[in-house]
Amino acid sequence: MRVLQHWRHRAALFWYRADTDAWIFASIVGTILAAFGVALAFLVAEREARRERLVAAHRENLQCLARNIYFEARGEPLAGQYAVAEVTMNRKAAALYPRTVCEVVYEKAAFSWTLLGRLPEPMGKEWQLAQQVAESVYYGRNAPVAKGALFYHATYVRPAWAASRERIGRIGRHVFYR
Repeated sequence: MRVLQHWRHRAALFWYRADTDAWIFASIVGTILAAFGVALAFLVAEREARRERLVAAHRENLQCLARNIYFEARGEPLAGQYAVAEVTMNRKAAALYPRTVCEVVYEKAAFSWTLLGRLPEPMGKEWQLAQQVAESVYYGRNAPVAKGALFYHATYVRPAWAASRERIGRIGRHVFYR
């Protein structure tokens, strides 16, 4: 207890002998710098968290696009797989459709495979190809093969909506429309 009183007494003497204005100024500047440091650390952490969320969203959207290519156009010519991916991305970009690839793919009755319930996990060379096509179209690395297409159907069906759309062409077993 006596040691504590001794140090307290010495601190009080130091304070009274020192230039208190300088100490107060240094304390204020130190507090401000510490506050800026904490704010900067918070901003850096928030930016990193935002970047991680964005990377995760891109990864999820790429997987949804690849699954759509796989289940809608697996076995079709490569141009047909690109066209199916383009329809998905064109819908994402259009104002009348959802804002993310996954929302476009799983929109009610937009793509027939989404109505089938639980499907086996994609795999093999066809899945690898679907992932490559998805990445290429998602990041705009190729020229469009079905420019502006928002719709398509298999050649063995005749949907009523087809008559009111502009036909772009046929690739494999799919007919594409604007």
